[in-house]
Amino acid sequence: MKRIRKTEIPQTVIDLGMRIKEIMKEKNLKQKYVAHGAGLDVENLRKYIKGSQEMKISTMLKIATALGITGEELIKDLKIDFLEKKT
Repeated sequence: MKRIRKTEIPQTVIDLGMRIKEIMKEKNLKQKYVAHGAGLDVENLRKYIKGSQEMKISTMLKIATALGITGEELIKDLKIDFLEKKT
């Protein structure tokens, strides 16, 4: 049975996943390589890339390292929408 999320995934999480995918494509890196470099299971990395699972900051930094970039480079140009008020 598939688990149903209680809250909507923030757009920032989806955008971050797309950014990871973009960088992997630019650098011609395979998911298996990035997951191993970040100490992650490939399936979890896939969930992060699809934007279907949020990640801890420490995980984000491990992924950035596996991509050969800094955390700052990974999140640059992302719109952070977690603090926006819901009306």
